[in-house]
Amino acid sequence: MTECGQPAPDFTLPRDGGDTVTLSALRPAPVVLYFYPKDDTPGCTKEAIAFTEILAEFNSEGAHVFGVSKDPVTKHEKFRDKHSLSVPLLSDADDTVCEAYGVWVEKNMYGRKYMGIERATFLIDGAGNIARIWRKVKVPGHAEAVLDAVRAL
Repeated sequence: MTECGQPAPDFTLPRDGGDTVTLSALRPAPVVLYFYPKDDTPGCTKEAIAFTEILAEFNSEGAHVFGVSKDPVTKHEKFRDKHSLSVPLLSDADDTVCEAYGVWVEKNMYGRKYMGIERATFLIDGAGNIARIWRKVKVPGHAEAVLDAVRAL
């Protein structure tokens, strides 16, 4: 499991729009990675919209923001277009990045156990280390709290 102060696990993932994103190539800018369970579900939609609404403020702080889920790029693009999202969405289809960040976990819904993505956010500083972790995120006010943490770097 990843912890604050550790180097952030590096990765290269495909994103909506056809490009790829390599975490280490973004240094020395801070990076926000928010992991979410599934495109176009109520909580995930609210979270993506919240980050989109203040993305310009993250950008003015020099920070990059990315949403990460297992959904394929084509689904990300439909989700992005349907809700006018501007936050880039990364596809971790084989869940290697989710595993590396410790967000691929056993969940329990109505007594049924299954594996899924825990809603979590990681703030990575300009040196590539994990500066802050939010686990089991509650969406209201979360994007603003992450922005405050970016400003405090």
